[in-house]
Amino acid sequence: MLTLFLRRLFMLIPLLIGISLISFLVIHCAPGKPTDMQLQLNQKVSLQVRERLEKLYGLDKPLMTQYVMWVKRLIRLDFGNSFIDNRPVIDKIKERIPITLTINILSLMLILIIAVPIGVLSAVYQESLFDRAMTVFVFIGFAMPTFWLALLLMKFFSVTLQLLPVSGITSIDFENYSFMGKVIDYSRHLFLPIIISAFTGLAGLSRYMRTSMIHVLQQDYIRTAKAKGLTMAKVYFYHALKNALLPVITILGMSIPGLIAGSVIAESIFAIPGMGKLYYDAVMSRDYAVIMAILVIGAFLTLMGNLLADLAYFIADPRIRVGPCE
Repeated sequence: MLTLFLRRLFMLIPLLIGISLISFLVIHCAPGKPTDMQLQLNQKVSLQVRERLEKLYGLDKPLMTQYVMWVKRLIRLDFGNSFIDNRPVIDKIKERIPITLTINILSLMLILIIAVPIGVLSAVYQESLFDRAMTVFVFIGFAMPTFWLALLLMKFFSVTLQLLPVSGITSIDFENYSFMGKVIDYSRHLFLPIIISAFTGLAGLSRYMRTSMIHVLQQDYIRTAKAKGLTMAKVYFYHALKNALLPVITILGMSIPGLIAGSVIAESIFAIPGMGKLYYDAVMSRDYAVIMAILVIGAFLTLMGNLLADLAYFIADPRIRVGPCE
């Protein structure tokens, strides 16, 4: 297992370099520069001023030179300074991570709590009224645009019923609340973003769970367990569920990048100062330093998620062996 881990870990290095290089070239080839965004409100700025700004940010150098300089800083875990407010990028990311982690971890927990039972019951009672109803629910979840659903829920809960706030994460007088008052206020602000973040993932995971459970229920050892007189609950939720959860491991591994990257749409709609909103604002202002930092973090987490999923498969299923680990 250690050999597998080390081999996969070393394979991540060239992949991460390739991803960072492609990302660096793409964002620099996109129309617009940070200097254009800073000076667009003043059309009288001279060409010399623009050239000085580009020289200050190092944008006057060839792309490969800029990339090498960026990699040298990255080795020291220095993402540079933002082109917009000249603040260290790492400080801006540290400010946004707790909010995004809270929303995405809670939404992921909600997905698992609801999607796994739905998938199991849909497989056990295949073609039943419950299964058909869940199938319709899943199709709605896949087809419904996230931004449209967010606007509908905002109108219903915030405008019509006036039960939840429209945007933000705290009220204006948040500091004057008691401890429980702060918890309630924080929960009210995060309720809709968590629901929106969980809805699409809930639809997909429940389908994966259903398909995997149906496949497992057709195996010989399940028929043997039934023939031995075990209760249906023990057959389904002990013997079958344990093996049906293997595909979910992959999905959870791919969910790790989302814990940091967050939901750009949900955070933008609800004006939540998370990583998704930070990334959106950076793209709109062509803040290369912030964009590259978030892309590299997302790429690293994606690769680590795949690695952890492989190791989890290795632990969960003894039949899976790779090379020397057999």
